[in-house]
Amino acid sequence: MISGADLQLRPAIQTDQRGITNLIHFSPHVHRHLDWRSPIDWIGSSPYFVIENGGQVIAALGCPPDPPAVAWVRLFVNSGKIPVKESWMILWERVYKELAGKDQLVVAAIVLQDWFKEILLSSEFTNPQSIVMLERDGGSATGLKPPATFPIRAMMPYDLPAVAEVDASAFDHLWKNTLPALEQAYPQSVIATVAEMEGKTIGYQISTRNPNGVHLARLAVRPSVQGHGVGYALVADLIHKAERRGMTHLTVNTQSDNSASLALYQRMGFNETGERYPVYQLQVS
Repeated sequence: MISGADLQLRPAIQTDQRGITNLIHFSPHVHRHLDWRSPIDWIGSSPYFVIENGGQVIAALGCPPDPPAVAWVRLFVNSGKIPVKESWMILWERVYKELAGKDQLVVAAIVLQDWFKEILLSSEFTNPQSIVMLERDGGSATGLKPPATFPIRAMMPYDLPAVAEVDASAFDHLWKNTLPALEQAYPQSVIATVAEMEGKTIGYQISTRNPNGVHLARLAVRPSVQGHGVGYALVADLIHKAERRGMTHLTVNTQSDNSASLALYQRMGFNETGERYPVYQLQVS
């Protein structure tokens, strides 16, 4: 029990699915990570805790690490039956204790709402970078010609282990996608391709469908061949494939400090939308 209140703090369990789903749909304060998996899918992974009052779940916080060195805030939700900051402090204290035993772990959150930013700042999170949104709207793909040096083909399920290797080599720990994450991503794609050199996967992209067209959700190139046009080839091929399907509006996001990615997308006709979302981080000690 939590001292001074008729509240119980406990791990989330599978029978909480309906209660947490209702919280997500009807609560005034909901933060959910932009993820291949829904917050409900993470129930059973640790740490994931709920506050219960009279048999009813009134708040939840889930931060299961994936990859092992990064624990994204997958879900924080508060029903309003207790103050949002109070529910955060109760849940965060317990989550932090569990994460503190893991070496060199970072907790991170992409913040879409100001109320959550204030909560993270109160817990000593910092904001070293932001997510930048870009779009390419209706431009012709005619002038974009992928070099023939890098054969590009449709991604197949058997490619995923090699794709995961490319991903692990291309990103720092905060932005890596593990093989299980990519196995979740692949079935959600509308266009997914790999670039090869001498039979070896050197890059890939995964794009999803959105109401207005296509979203380039993931692009990665092996460091050993970066700067040789592989990323350009993958994006150009994607634009051609999307145009043939009648989808000329493309979106993508990247980190504000990733100058190479920003330059590539702008070169290919993408423009910043003006939307930027801060990424807050805390090193757990």
